[in-house]
Amino acid sequence: MENLVAWILRAIPFGTIIMFGGMGETLTEKSGNLNLGVPGIMYLGGFAGFASAYFYETSTPNPVPALCVVIALLSCVGAAMLGGLIFSFLTITLRANQNVTGLALTIFGQGVANFFGVRILDGATYSAAPVTYSAFSAKLPGVTEHFGLFGRLVLNYGFLVYAAVILAVALHFFFKRTRTGLNLRAVGESPATADAAGVHVIRYKYLATCIGAGISGIGGLYYVLDYSQGIWATTGQMEALGWLAVALVIFTTWKPLNAIWGAYLFGMLYWLYMFLPDVLGIHVASYMTDLIQMVPYVVTILVLIVASFRKKKENQPPASLGLSYFREER
Repeated sequence: MENLVAWILRAIPFGTIIMFGGMGETLTEKSGNLNLGVPGIMYLGGFAGFASAYFYETSTPNPVPALCVVIALLSCVGAAMLGGLIFSFLTITLRANQNVTGLALTIFGQGVANFFGVRILDGATYSAAPVTYSAFSAKLPGVTEHFGLFGRLVLNYGFLVYAAVILAVALHFFFKRTRTGLNLRAVGESPATADAAGVHVIRYKYLATCIGAGISGIGGLYYVLDYSQGIWATTGQMEALGWLAVALVIFTTWKPLNAIWGAYLFGMLYWLYMFLPDVLGIHVASYMTDLIQMVPYVVTILVLIVASFRKKKENQPPASLGLSYFREER
């Protein structure tokens, strides 16, 4: 039982990272833009939030935890949205290929973040922001004592875990119940029809892509300032998480509510190799680790196959996904 609890406690924070990335990409793709630069945007957001909090901590004798959170969040969202703006300008205004632009943004974001992470932050392989980490990972006091197992499994996380769930519900309501959300979906399905109906297609695409990038960037921030205990390290794991976020969008069939359980399922599948011996009694050889970590991607492929056979409209991607809009051709 204890090993199962430990498995869940590891899966939920891991799933939260890709949930933010997946929800941001879902918002982007609902407008018809396919942004494969999610890993790069998560790098930009994570580094900008960490660097701003790090400089505030090191330049202030008594840093205020709440101010650390505000500075980190604003810097993260700003940098991530800037990445989204670059992607939007290239693909919407200049009509560059979305796949190539997204891959270039991934390489750009990772390179910029790691370069400045090493050169500016003491020139070390890692630097830490302990006060900011404490603020982001703060938990309700006495949770375990008063709520037992429920408290450990549900109430024992930093505030961004609950913010991700609330955001998923809000996005579902936005897409289904608001005029703006319906207009955005119309832009993703048929921009020419939406344009003829008076919807400003370019504006919707820009806003959805930039705001979606900002949401994805928070996933990178959570990874650095909570999941990694406030340490910036020049590793490539965030890139893998970014690709998992893209896979999550497909796995959840572009539905924000599905991202909640889908992200946690991905988290459990990713860490399956660590808990197979204790939970299921299955011994895993060291060379099998990478194969087991591929399971989330395999599951995504299976979902694609099943969805293609069923051909249900609600499980298909937006009809204009990845296609540039030429107004003069409508």
